[in-house]
Amino acid sequence: MNIQHIPQIKHTDSGNFFLLAGPCAIEGEEMALRIAEKLVGITDNLQIPFVFKGSFKKANRSRIDSFSGIGDEKALKILRKVSETFGVPTVTDIHTNEDADMAAQYVDVLQIPAFLVRQTDLVVAAANTGKVVNLKKGQFMSPESMKHAVQKVLDCNNQNVMVTDRGTMFGYQDMIVDFRGIPTMQQYASTVLDVTHSLQQPNQTAGVTGGRPDMIETVAKAGIAVGVDGIFIETHFNPANAKSDGANMLHLDYFEDLMKKLVAIRQTVNQF
Repeated sequence: MNIQHIPQIKHTDSGNFFLLAGPCAIEGEEMALRIAEKLVGITDNLQIPFVFKGSFKKANRSRIDSFSGIGDEKALKILRKVSETFGVPTVTDIHTNEDADMAAQYVDVLQIPAFLVRQTDLVVAAANTGKVVNLKKGQFMSPESMKHAVQKVLDCNNQNVMVTDRGTMFGYQDMIVDFRGIPTMQQYASTVLDVTHSLQQPNQTAGVTGGRPDMIETVAKAGIAVGVDGIFIETHFNPANAKSDGANMLHLDYFEDLMKKLVAIRQTVNQF
């Protein structure tokens, strides 16, 4: 996929990786605009192609009382406002066939969650909208098996597909990234490394997913060094009080410093 096919994306000739970043979930308009404004400033300054990320609802939760969203249409309208306010593309997760048609009216990229990437009807529904489709590799799948998920999108006459590695389940409560999978999946589609979800520690006894945010820089640097096409990072100005995935998000205050380091690594890699 040529990232220039993503509407409104900027800095595509910079030689940088592209970035999908934002909060795990849309908690409200003020928080979304605040995070987006900061990220747009950083990515414009560093010339990083940027897509704002935010889930309009969280269908996969450990407990029934976990936050799932502020209302589908309300959250999707906020995503559209982010796009219109800052002139950037947006991406959100979908979980049902009906979500595909609804979300396609508001965002530029439809993301298939890792647990659902083998759901053929869902992948086809996303592909048939004509939107860019981001397929997250299942924690239970090999990199090689993502070839078939990509082919489902291509078979719907949609060439705009990318894949995202978000780690592989290691035991019951940890994730690992096998960096050998990045060049493997790049044979099938543009490949993104989801840094923050790769550092989740799921299935905690409390029913709230844990994480290792202290390792975000390490994994992100490794991904850029390997030559990944894009980076996915969830961020928040107050991760401790975020309504979803706060345990593995990057604090917004640290975002610019990390991006500067990753750009420097990318510039070095581009010389070889």
